[in-house]
Amino acid sequence: MERTTIGRDTQVCMSLSARPGNAGSRLHNWLYDHYGLDYVYKSFSTTDLAAAIGGIRALGIRGCAISMPFKEAVIPMLDGMEASATAIDSVNTIVNGGGVLTGYNTDYVAVRALLERREIDPSTPFLLRGSGGMAKAVVAALRDCGFTQGTIVARNPEAGPALARQYGFGWLEVMPVEGAPLLINVTPLGMEGAGADALAFSPAQIAACEIVFDVVAQPANTPFVKAAQEAGKRVISGAEVIVLQAIEQFVLYTGVRPDANAIARAAGFAHGPSVEEKLRAV
Repeated sequence: MERTTIGRDTQVCMSLSARPGNAGSRLHNWLYDHYGLDYVYKSFSTTDLAAAIGGIRALGIRGCAISMPFKEAVIPMLDGMEASATAIDSVNTIVNGGGVLTGYNTDYVAVRALLERREIDPSTPFLLRGSGGMAKAVVAALRDCGFTQGTIVARNPEAGPALARQYGFGWLEVMPVEGAPLLINVTPLGMEGAGADALAFSPAQIAACEIVFDVVAQPANTPFVKAAQEAGKRVISGAEVIVLQAIEQFVLYTGVRPDANAIARAAGFAHGPSVEEKLRAV
């Protein structure tokens, strides 16, 4: 069903990111039209986070997706947090209930679902690069899926070891020469813009691994993902993560849970046929 008009009763949802893209807007708006919902979605960036969050409250914006670098900075501006966000001290979703702003973390839900659906053996050692808000969600999901052998590589001398200690993994400040069977990139390396050509792990590490997991979604085929595909490795892309976490946001905003076919079609519209195919396969 296609929208006929946008009026005063239309519910507005949005996203805040340092590098806003179109994929989230395309996915949400496709689903709104598919289910005949009087909603509209738009992406934004900001240099004044406090003012932006105040605008969400003042204007009655129904929901807001939060991306890097705002996932931790936004916390003091909220009225409360749901357990998924409190557990990892990171917010990627705000729901506005009558002026009361509550933080959630649907990244965790999406990452855990992908690890389980892909049936990755929890005994697999991993090397994870990053220590920010998204890294917290990924590391928590790994721990809760039963992974015990992992190392976090992060230059931040406070966030890196703190994250490792919290979840019982190792920490290194500098990337080691040796890799691991599971390589995970949770940094902006390979993202559109500055650093788009950067490879998160070395060619030798990629050649020696079994599985590659890149949370970068813009583009879906980062240099890291491309190198892994060319080497015949199993790959989980950031586009898959962003689709599944966006579906959980859609449910929080609208109360409607899309069926598997609608999810795959919306993913294809937003990210291309390769992502649609991957989601139909899991």
